[in-house]
Amino acid sequence: MYGLWKPRVLGAWKVPAAGPVILAVNHSHNIDGPMVMGVAPRPTHFLIKKEAFVGPLDPFLLGIGQVKVDRQSADRTAITQALDILAAGGVLGIFPEGTRGEGDFASLRAGLAYFAVRSGAPIVPVAVLGSSGRSSRLTKALPPLRSRVDVVFGDPFEAGDGSGRRTRKALDEATERIQKQLAAHLDHARRLTGR
Repeated sequence: MYGLWKPRVLGAWKVPAAGPVILAVNHSHNIDGPMVMGVAPRPTHFLIKKEAFVGPLDPFLLGIGQVKVDRQSADRTAITQALDILAAGGVLGIFPEGTRGEGDFASLRAGLAYFAVRSGAPIVPVAVLGSSGRSSRLTKALPPLRSRVDVVFGDPFEAGDGSGRRTRKALDEATERIQKQLAAHLDHARRLTGR
């Protein structure tokens, strides 16, 4: 990432040095996940759609510990792998909107709340800014080479209400709390970076 672009990383010290952590990353461009993997202070295992695991990318992504997920169903294998990563004290990266979009955390899927409430792992919001907007002259799928991309890590927070409940209602309430925290972090990151 540092060879192709100019990442500016802010707040990486906020990621707990040990124990399970979930990085909740906004997703507006193809490079957001690789950028966070490249600059995060700890190795990160992302939930990645199975469609990305094609050709030589399949063994590569699996080899670096990424989790293949089928978004069309409740993928029990991916859920188990993700919970095992957290149980072992690892870092799980999630795009809580479920797919690439505006990257504004406006519509969250329930997966992030499920993993946070089930594992008890704190969530660290991550805003990637500057990866979308302009395209490289070489390939439209990438931002211009050597352009600045800001990665802003936020303060860790707990998703649950402390009750330990894992009901549908508890997950809906957790999703609402998470959405507010992530939106506030994104606003802060935009002010901080001027983007």
